[in-house]
Amino acid sequence: MRALNFFVASALVGCTVTLSEEPKPVGNLAELMRAIHFPNSNILFDVQSQDPEDIGKKKEGDEASSTYSGIYKGWQMVEQAAIALAEVETLVLLPGRLCENGKPVPSDKEDFQKWARQLSDAGITALEAARARDQETLSDLTNTLAGACEDCHTKYRRYEDRCRQ
Repeated sequence: MRALNFFVASALVGCTVTLSEEPKPVGNLAELMRAIHFPNSNILFDVQSQDPEDIGKKKEGDEASSTYSGIYKGWQMVEQAAIALAEVETLVLLPGRLCENGKPVPSDKEDFQKWARQLSDAGITALEAARARDQETLSDLTNTLAGACEDCHTKYRRYEDRCRQ
């Protein structure tokens, strides 16, 4: 049995995981933001005025379609939102991502990269605060999160010409 365990362990040491091809974006930048940035940022913003223990709790009269929406609630829901935002830099800067208007995401621009990184950094800091159950720190952090969003939107998002370059 020891020999088998050694053999399996030795075989696993030499293994590496490789993707058969480079990941490709599925949605455009606006769709990604609506799917990940917007709902998860709002969960963090809710911490400013709501005890995280109450976030995500089902209320009387919730529709059947929301049956499983309250599985992850409270601080765990806040943690998951923070993790989602901590991962966004990679997704936003994924080669081939397009803006809603079909133009390439300005991922080659230093400021755009900086703001994507700030979102991820805010997510990491939010996760630390959520794990520490520190509502005040998390609430204060939402200013940093909002600032990163606002800075990028001011330069790269206008309703008549999204992701202009």
